[in-house]
Amino acid sequence: MTAPPKAPPLNDEELHELAGKQAALGEVRGTPAQDPVNGPMIRHWLDAMGDENPAYLEKGVAPPAMAQVWTMPGVRRSAKDRSPVDDVIAALDASGYTGVVATNCEQTYHRYARVGERLTPATRFADLAGPKRTALGVGFFATWKVTWYGEDDEPVADMLFRVLKFRPRTKPVVERAAAYPLQPVINQDTAFFWEGVRQGELRIQTCADCGHHRHPPGPLCPQCRSANSSHLVASGLGTLYSYVVHHHPPVPGRETPFVVGVVELPEGVRIVGNVVDCPIEEVAVGMPLRVTYRPMDDQLILPMWAPSKEEA
Repeated sequence: MTAPPKAPPLNDEELHELAGKQAALGEVRGTPAQDPVNGPMIRHWLDAMGDENPAYLEKGVAPPAMAQVWTMPGVRRSAKDRSPVDDVIAALDASGYTGVVATNCEQTYHRYARVGERLTPATRFADLAGPKRTALGVGFFATWKVTWYGEDDEPVADMLFRVLKFRPRTKPVVERAAAYPLQPVINQDTAFFWEGVRQGELRIQTCADCGHHRHPPGPLCPQCRSANSSHLVASGLGTLYSYVVHHHPPVPGRETPFVVGVVELPEGVRIVGNVVDCPIEEVAVGMPLRVTYRPMDDQLILPMWAPSKEEA
């Protein structure tokens, strides 16, 4: 399926002009339903809605509220499924009015859809009103009408539908608290690491008996089970081994989205940290990184990772 060309952004006057052109098209017939009105779908709908009225299946007709069900195009819409509404909605999206909320839906039923017939939708774009200030933000109200016709070309049902397409408000900047809300737990096994961070050193725990490097720090060597440990100061270079982009849930003291990476060090360990100073779309596995130390408050400094021209 070929995606429709991306709509260019328009000013308010151009949006109204486009809406007028689409309204002038009048009622535009769509593609007939791929499947006829049928008993299994009626049964599923009745079950989902908790409607125990046996009359529909006994008489071979569909519940009136199912009118829209029979002609829904599905997720993979094609060019033949487009209606006069689509160009207006695409232009509003391109012009920054990306928020959407349905405000009105009024349905009128003329007769029952009969099992075995295929319905055909017809759409008429009615009106574009705005820009208007709302509690959600500045936006436009777009209104259109859909009529479903039976095989006898008689209307089965009408639906008037209205949505508000709005420009989302920008979130106010929240001032960071004096103390960073997420503080590391420092104990006798990790104190050397955080002391190194305060001194601008990336310290890696080393077994004093077998020399095995390990991170995160722990009380025993996983190789020889020795409790004797020391540390080495890493070069501060690394390679991005893997990463995720965190969008949700919110993290106290952080603005989403942000990148959390697993960084492989030449010293033979991997360390988790944020990847900074790099657009998210440019972050890539295998990129060279260098440690950078970021003060989070008056007491806490966190090691993070920034792009480096020097290979690990």
